[in-house]
Amino acid sequence: MMTLHERNQPARHRAIFLSDIHLGTRGCQAELLLDFLRRNESEHLYLVGDIVDGWRLKRWWYWPQSHNDVVQKIMRKARKGTNVVYIPGNHDEAARQYCQLTFGDVRVEDEAIHETPDGRKLLVIHGDQFDGIVRYARWLAILGDWAYAAALRLNTLFNWGRRKLGLPYWSLSAFLKHRVKNAVQFINDYEKAVASEARRRGVDGVVCGHIHHAEMRMIDGVLYCNDGDWVESCTALVEDFDGRLRIVHWADEMARRASRLPLSHVQLAAE
Repeated sequence: MMTLHERNQPARHRAIFLSDIHLGTRGCQAELLLDFLRRNESEHLYLVGDIVDGWRLKRWWYWPQSHNDVVQKIMRKARKGTNVVYIPGNHDEAARQYCQLTFGDVRVEDEAIHETPDGRKLLVIHGDQFDGIVRYARWLAILGDWAYAAALRLNTLFNWGRRKLGLPYWSLSAFLKHRVKNAVQFINDYEKAVASEARRRGVDGVVCGHIHHAEMRMIDGVLYCNDGDWVESCTALVEDFDGRLRIVHWADEMARRASRLPLSHVQLAAE
C-alpha cells in the first residue's frame, strides 16, 4: 500500500508529449493542464504545436491568469533541468521564424527526433503539413476554425451544467466530431499520411498532434502516436524509463481520483 506522501509525489516519466493546448481561447482546459503539470515530471517535455492560439488572439484578446500559469509552469520546468522542446504548429506558426533558437531554456525546433531507451527513433512534428485544407485552402481552415470555436462554446456551456450536477468533464464536441463520417475519414487519411512520411524518413514511429484525436497504433509497420489536445480530450503521451509509450486521459484520471476508488482500480499517470 502506498502512503499518502507517496501518492502526492509527482509521477516521473522519461518523456511527456503535449500539443494543441490553444492558450488564448476559452476552450483551453488550462486548469486541467496545470493539474497534470503539477503531478507529472519528466526528463524531456515536447510541446508539439498549437500551444498558443495566435489565430484567435489576432481577433480578440483572451488571456486569463490560468493561461499565464501554464506558461510559467513550463518555463519553471525548463529552468529546473527538464529538456523542453517547442515545435510550433499552424495556430502558433509565427514562432516558426525562431526555430533553432532558445528562449528561457526552451528550444524552438521545426521538428525533432526522439530516441527511446530501446533505440527506436520517433519523428516529432505537429502535423499540419499533412492537412490539405490548412496547406492549400487557408480561408477554409479559418472558416472551419470559427465553426469549431462555436462548437467549443457549446461544449463549455454543456460542461458548466455537468459541473452543477456534480459530473466530471466530458467533451460534447469530441463526441459529435467522431460521429461524423467525413471527420472520421479525414482522421484516418491524416494518420496514414503522417505514418507514410515517417516510413519515408526511415524512423520507427511518429508523434504528432493537430487533429485533436489521441491515438496510438501501428500503421503499416510504423508506430503512429497522436498526443491529442487540451481543448476536447485533455490527453498526453508519456514514455516511461523502459521506453513504453501510452496515452494518459487526464480528465478521466481526475474523475477517478475524485471518486476515491481503491488505488488498484485507478489508471494513474504513474503505475
